[in-house]
Amino acid sequence: MQRLILSLLVILLIPASVNAARPSAVFLGGRSLVAASPSPGNSFLAGISIINTAPIAGDLSAIGGSIVATAPVQGDELLFAGSIGSRAAVGGDVRAIGGSINMEGSISGDFLAIGYSVNSSAPTSGSTFIIALNTNLSNGTKGPLTIYGNNISLSGDYGGNVKVVAMGHLSLAPGTTIHGKLVYEAPEEATIPASASVIGGIEYTNASYLPNAGTSRILALVSIGLFLFARILGTLILAGLLAGLFPRLAETMVKRAYTARPRRVLLTLLLGFGMVTATPMLIMLLALTLVGIGLALLLLVLYALLVLLALLYAGILLGGIFARRFLGREIVFWHDGVLGMLILSLMAFIPFVGISLVLLCMLFSAGELLQIFFHFAFPHEEQTSESL
Repeated sequence: MQRLILSLLVILLIPASVNAARPSAVFLGGRSLVAASPSPGNSFLAGISIINTAPIAGDLSAIGGSIVATAPVQGDELLFAGSIGSRAAVGGDVRAIGGSINMEGSISGDFLAIGYSVNSSAPTSGSTFIIALNTNLSNGTKGPLTIYGNNISLSGDYGGNVKVVAMGHLSLAPGTTIHGKLVYEAPEEATIPASASVIGGIEYTNASYLPNAGTSRILALVSIGLFLFARILGTLILAGLLAGLFPRLAETMVKRAYTARPRRVLLTLLLGFGMVTATPMLIMLLALTLVGIGLALLLLVLYALLVLLALLYAGILLGGIFARRFLGREIVFWHDGVLGMLILSLMAFIPFVGISLVLLCMLFSAGELLQIFFHFAFPHEEQTSESL
């Protein structure tokens, strides 16, 4: 029994002794942070401006607006900031994500960088992986190197294979040596001076990232198709909403249009034509005077709103007339507006006469809306105001 109790005590005390021997981590944060005390373990820093001037025995993890590390780190570095500068040796791996990344100290492990620009004079013992718009490596690497970017410049001694995918240009400085194989994709061949040597050979793939004439035409047609689809879908939704939210107004317009005589139809078209053509001239005349600028802006907003409503209610009219003529239904539902707007959109694709038909429907709708709004504002009959 005593041996059992002693064994349990030993098991319970082992984790405590291990944790007690493990160096404690350092957590620091502030607006402008200067870490000047050595850290026996890992160090975690956060702030807008971070400067580390003390050696770290463990890992360094920092996030901020700008980070400058001037003291050696025995472990790994994990840096996330808009501007990153590492000027001392790192005993482990370095992972940096930021806008501008500058590495000067040696890296004993792997190096991973993702940013807008990466400038490194740090010799790297492990593998290097970089994704950046502009990359400049000036002191080589011992392990394999992979770069994805736009403009890439290499100099120094590279012990492994080098793989580059460039949307811009790849250039090697004079005296650059690549002991492995250079594999790269770019729109044009790299600039390789005579004094540079690639021992493992060069494999080049011409990759043009600009579309040719045929591809450009296809992209243009696809873009126009997507734009037309989005426009038609938007007008269908708006027409359905208006027909569903204001069914009485839609039913009044359909009834007036369905029972109208040719003379009244012509007068309504002329009224809509006069509104569409005369209002812009009135707005320009008002805008010429200092007093009328405000009124001109208000009138411009109302004019744009009425034109939009005229276009949408032209589709609702077509859908309501279709339902009344072929279904014998006087009530206008939301799907009648969607159907009518779809018919109006398809009419626009009819060669030569399609746009003219849509314009006539819109002018008639504008004339009907003006008459209904006028009778609503100045009622002459008891039930005229109920049309809205």
